Amino acid sequence: MTPGHEVFAAGPGGFAATVSVPGDKSLSHRALLFAAMAAGESEITGAAPGDDVAATAAALARLGVAIDGGRVSSPGVEGWRAPTGPIDCGNSGTTMRLLAGALAGRPFETTLVGDASLMRRPMARLAGPLEALGARVSVSPDGTAPVVVTGGPLRGADIRIPVASAQVRSAVALAALQAEGRTSIDSPPGFRDHTERRLGADGRGRWVSATRFLVDPGPILPGRFRVPGDPSSAAFLLAAAAMREDARVTVRRMALNPGRLGFLEVLGAMGACVVVETTGNEGGEPVGDVTVTGGPLSGTAVGGALAVRCLDEIPVLAVVAGIAGGPTRFSDAGELRAKESDRIAATVGLVTALGGRARALPDGLEVAGGASYRPAEVDAGGDHRIAMAAAVAATAAGRVGVAGASVASVSWPGFREAMEAVWSSR
Repeated sequence: MTPGHEVFAAGPGGFAATVSVPGDKSLSHRALLFAAMAAGESEITGAAPGDDVAATAAALARLGVAIDGGRVSSPGVEGWRAPTGPIDCGNSGTTMRLLAGALAGRPFETTLVGDASLMRRPMARLAGPLEALGARVSVSPDGTAPVVVTGGPLRGADIRIPVASAQVRSAVALAALQAEGRTSIDSPPGFRDHTERRLGADGRGRWVSATRFLVDPGPILPGRFRVPGDPSSAAFLLAAAAMREDARVTVRRMALNPGRLGFLEVLGAMGACVVVETTGNEGGEPVGDVTVTGGPLSGTAVGGALAVRCLDEIPVLAVVAGIAGGPTRFSDAGELRAKESDRIAATVGLVTALGGRARALPDGLEVAGGASYRPAEVDAGGDHRIAMAAAVAATAAGRVGVAGASVASVSWPGFREAMEAVWSSR
């Protein structure tokens, strides 16, 4: 038996479940960073339980921030202390990129490292924007970590980022809060705007166009952060519902940021019934309930801004596409090759192992559709989203064995139990 091997088995018949999912991972990272940059006591409830968010908490502790459960006590970013030795960001690219921005205004040098996967991911795109504000940033010759940030006095500037990267935009925004003078941040569309929404709610920034945001420097105040459910986690349970015509799943109190809901648009285009109800707002983020009911599925096309808005969910959407009638093409998704694994190759391998047909494209993949999935053995390849997408495939295949399934704990330690509870609900 392969270490970490787990078998996921979905019983016959439909299911109907109402569930909650872990706190949104992107918002949890940002809540920790904002609380750590604020001088005083803050409280965070509902934070994501996975390894990535734990990496951010551990990194902030190295800088002198006290974190006890959901309570954060900080001297404020001005009081952060220089770490002794490199800071380990684990497998979390969000930790590394956003922390680099927050450190850009600190008068010391910090080296950011991570596990083998993170050390292969692109980091060079951080350097130009942060250096334009006055920091010094170096990466390895091939553009990967370690990232060495030498901070100091920063000045506001007009920053144009050539890619639609929420993490780079957020890094610049966290640095800009510490600068002398206002900073404008612009990039192509298609990014997630979590940081901009929080800054707007705190009175520290505003939109001047659909993509250009102004950051007004100044202190972040301590406060209370209530993190809603993570759409990227919910996507796996909702995709399972879409795969059976006699299935329904409702996710309560989920983050409804429009930049995160592209996967719902894709499931709807395939033929699933999708109902979204907004019930509130947290820190500029809409929150509400989502229900997906299965139906006859057909292939569709996913590209452009839509592909950006569902990039993390493409592996599980491809699993759904495998049993849809007709082909589904995912394009403008080349960024998937630079995630925890080459997710294009891994997703093609997953669909093929299940008995479907798929092929890689230069910027995405095409799934033929029309498959009758069969029980299979697959390898997660160290990637939590591939592990969870493989588990969801058991909804149609009946049984899927996943080597390295425990990697799902990166984002959702209780994923297996949640998936089994959905399948067994009536």
